[in-house]
Amino acid sequence: MPDTTPEPQAVCKPITRSAIFIVATVARGEASAATVRDWCGEIAALVRAVGTRAPAANLSCVCGFGSDAWDFLFGAPRPAGLHPFREFGSGERRAIATPGDILMHIRADHMDLCFELASQMLRKLGGAVTVVDEVHGFRYFDLRDIVGFVDGTENPSGRSMVECAIIGDEDANFSGGSYVIVQKYLHNLEAWNALSVEQQEKIIGREKFSDVELDAAVKPSCSHSSLTTLDEDGQEVKILRHNMSFGRPGAKEFGTYFIGYARSPRPTEQMMENMFVGRPPGNYDRLLDFSRAVTGGLFFVPSADLLDELPERKPCAAPAASSHSTGQDSDHDSGHQDKRRDGVLNIGSLKGTSQHE
Repeated sequence: MPDTTPEPQAVCKPITRSAIFIVATVARGEASAATVRDWCGEIAALVRAVGTRAPAANLSCVCGFGSDAWDFLFGAPRPAGLHPFREFGSGERRAIATPGDILMHIRADHMDLCFELASQMLRKLGGAVTVVDEVHGFRYFDLRDIVGFVDGTENPSGRSMVECAIIGDEDANFSGGSYVIVQKYLHNLEAWNALSVEQQEKIIGREKFSDVELDAAVKPSCSHSSLTTLDEDGQEVKILRHNMSFGRPGAKEFGTYFIGYARSPRPTEQMMENMFVGRPPGNYDRLLDFSRAVTGGLFFVPSADLLDELPERKPCAAPAASSHSTGQDSDHDSGHQDKRRDGVLNIGSLKGTSQHE
């Protein structure tokens, strides 16, 4: 029998040397919505047109849509796990939500290909969108981030990469899709570099040179690796990270663009809560004493097959006022908020798979 599983977008492609991240808002109005829907059907052809100039450079593009944009552009049905970005923390230590209807994650081994594809994408969209954030990222040495540690060590590989990042039968209408959360972090490198290597290692939870995880007897529970490690029923729950470094030394801007794919937003949200609130509350990620999140967004990434079909999708009517416009969804009502005061999401399975629901 033929395989009818929808083809995912390029979520599970290897990390490249360069990337451009574009977040844009869509102008409200049917003309703009129609332009964006038509653009969905042209994305694959644009990637082919630019990528054939340098086939070995691994050009790809993943496109996702925010919660409000999905309702406005495509209507029902909507992906089961799609909702506005959830904020965590307080004061100076916060995971903040920022505007964004469309995410483009463009990557290749050469920046000129990323640049050309980004230019062509935005030319097609024209005045229908406004770019609210654009980051040109680069791979830093041997997959290290700007603070000097290897990034993405615990990424899944092989078959487990698809199992962690790609939606299956649990949401049949959107199988082959994914959820992606993005955050732009700025680092205080002057303060960070004033620390000893040993102090840095205890904050990250790994040895700086070798990338070996610190022994449990010496690794603090507030280390970055401790708080971003999730366990469910004795098994580690992973996400797929494609983080990139960026910066402008002349402006003293040094950053990491976090981008995490998963078959449900839940594990990434739990990691953020652990980092910004703490596990238990107050035991927060000490890396945040040197790093600040300045953007935040959650997007649904349709399968490549569904992306090609979206030009034919139109909302039947304007969506009724609902929890989606308030930053909450059905499992996030006032009772749920009360349960979150202990710093735990209480959201059931982190994996998002049907057998755990």
